[in-house]
Amino acid sequence: MKLLVISSYVDTWNSVRPEAEMLIGLAKLGVEVELMTQPDAEYRSRFETNGIKVHGFHPRKKIEPEAIRRIRQLLKEGEFDAVYCFNNKAIANTNLAAIGLPVKVMTYRGQTGNISRWDPSGYLTHLSPRVDRIICVSKATRDDLQKHVWGNKNKVCTVYKGHDLDWYQDTPVDLKQFGVPDGAFVIGSVANIRPRKGLPILLKATHMLPRDSNIHLLLVGRGMDNPEVQALIQASPMADRIHLTGFRKDAPAIIASCQVSVLASTKREGLPKTVIEAMAYGVAPIVSDTGGSAELIEDGVSGIRVTPGSAEEIAAGIQRLHESPDLCANMGESAQKRIASHFHVQQSSEALLKVLNETVSGEF
Repeated sequence: MKLLVISSYVDTWNSVRPEAEMLIGLAKLGVEVELMTQPDAEYRSRFETNGIKVHGFHPRKKIEPEAIRRIRQLLKEGEFDAVYCFNNKAIANTNLAAIGLPVKVMTYRGQTGNISRWDPSGYLTHLSPRVDRIICVSKATRDDLQKHVWGNKNKVCTVYKGHDLDWYQDTPVDLKQFGVPDGAFVIGSVANIRPRKGLPILLKATHMLPRDSNIHLLLVGRGMDNPEVQALIQASPMADRIHLTGFRKDAPAIIASCQVSVLASTKREGLPKTVIEAMAYGVAPIVSDTGGSAELIEDGVSGIRVTPGSAEEIAAGIQRLHESPDLCANMGESAQKRIASHFHVQQSSEALLKVLNETVSGEF
C-alpha cells in the first residue's frame, strides 16, 4: 500500500505531533508513506528518520496552478494507491490534480459545522465528487458532516488523533511567574481569542465563585489584551486573581500545574487538543458538550460535562472540584488513564490503516 500525505507541519511541535506520529505509526505498520509539506518544517527530520520520504512543497493558495501541476506529477510518477489531504489548500488543489488518475482521495475534517451541501465553496473541498473518503477527528464531526454529503454516508468516518502519555513528561511550570501564589487552586484555560471558545462565559462564571476563596484563573493564549476581554476581566469580582500568560509554546506544562482545566466552547469543537493535553497530565477537565469534547470524558468520572453557554454549570463544576480535593485528584487520574486507554496514537495508526484498506478496496 502506498500513500501520499499532503499537510502542513510548521506549527509548534506539540500541535503537529499527534498527526505526525499517527503517520509514522502507519509507516511502521507497513504502509509506504510519502509526505508533501513545507521544506523547513521542524518535524521533517523525524519523518525522514522513520523512513518517510518528504517532498518539500505545500500549496500556498486554495487554487494554485503550480501546486496542481506538482501534485499531479507526483501522483503519476509515484503510482500511489491513495492521497490524504489535511487542509483546504491541500484538498482543493489535489481534487483538481487527481482528475482522471486511478488514486483514491481522502480528506481530513477537524471540526463540526461551517459546511453545507448548499454552499458552492464546499464542492472545492470535502463535497467534491473527486473525494472518495472523509476522515473526521471525532464522532460528532462525522455525524455532523454526514448530513451534508450525497450518497453513501459511510464515505464519512472517524479516526481519532491519538496521543501518548510519554509525550507529556515535562516539568510543570512554576506559576509564580504569572503572579499565582503558592497554595492557590488554579483553573487553567488554553484558547486563543475566538467567539466560539466561550471566554466571556468562563469570565461570567467567575462572578458566581466564592469571593473569599483561593481560586485563581489562568488564561493561556493570544488576544487576551483585547479591550473587550480586558473589560470583562476588570469587571470580575476576582479580577485580582485572573492571570494572563499570552501565547506560550509550553502551554501543556503550564496546565500541568493547574488543578482544573476548562474549555468553555459554545460550538464547533472537533477533538480539542488542549483538553487532551490537560488530561494527559492528570488535570481534571471541565468541557462544554459540543463537538468531540464530550467524547473525551466520562461525565463525573474523568471530567465534568456542562451545557454550552452555561456559566452557572461551569461555576458549579469548579466549586464541586474545589470543595473536594480527593474528587479533583481522582478525576484527573481517571482522565489520564482514559487518554492512555481510548485515545492512544497507536490506536489511531491502526484505525487509519483500516480506513485506508477499506477506501482503496471500495468496501465501506
